Amino acid sequence: VAGLHGGRSKFAGSRASSSSSSSSSSSSSSPHQFTAVSDPRCPPEDPPCPEKTLKTVMLLGDSAVGKTCVLVRFKDGAFLGGNFIATVGIDFRNKVVTVDNMKVKLQIWDTAGQERFRSVTHAYYRDAQALLLLYDITRKSSFDNIRAWLTEIHEYAQKDVVIMLLGNKSDMAAERVIRPEEGEKLAKEYGVPFMETSAKTGANVELAFLAIAKELKHRAARQPCEPKFQIHDYIESQKQKSACCGLL
Repeated sequence: VAGLHGGRSKFAGSRASSSSSSSSSSSSSSPHQFTAVSDPRCPPEDPPCPEKTLKTVMLLGDSAVGKTCVLVRFKDGAFLGGNFIATVGIDFRNKVVTVDNMKVKLQIWDTAGQERFRSVTHAYYRDAQALLLLYDITRKSSFDNIRAWLTEIHEYAQKDVVIMLLGNKSDMAAERVIRPEEGEKLAKEYGVPFMETSAKTGANVELAFLAIAKELKHRAARQPCEPKFQIHDYIESQKQKSACCGLL
């Protein structure tokens, strides 16, 4: 994917504990600590899934940008508000979605955002087929570090990995420091799709994962003579549909 890579950030660590009840996507009241107790590439509890329908998606970004909250919102339809415990190493969850009448199983890896866990997350880069790269619209440093994350992606991930940039916590308009136009400009520079999300309200969270699933499914099934799936056009069409119909 030309220009998609620029790599990953120097931070592949973990999310530091934070207690901000006002903070939208990065907070979570869950008492659970997400730890790498097993290898997500070999999940023991799930029945085998045909290779063609199993897609691996990795969540990346600085600590406290809301990666776990976005994952929980997509998987369980819930928001982890209040105090939360940072992700340590790698955690994963599975969800089956329907894409063009075909069942696609997404195995989603939630990664720690702090630099001290970088060596752990690097080991999983090569197996990820898609990467959701998040920043916090209320924290400029998390946006500034996106280029560093893209550099690491270029170094460690597959060359054809699908990348999507997400500006998270869009519900926190009063505390916004990164304008949507800035996110769009950066995404355009690297040739990747972009949207803003909110784990608190659920805005665009499902759309982000479904767009990724649709892209991966089309890549796997596409014949040489068939046109490529246009993920940017799909996202825009779904946004317009939701704006008109209030679906998201």
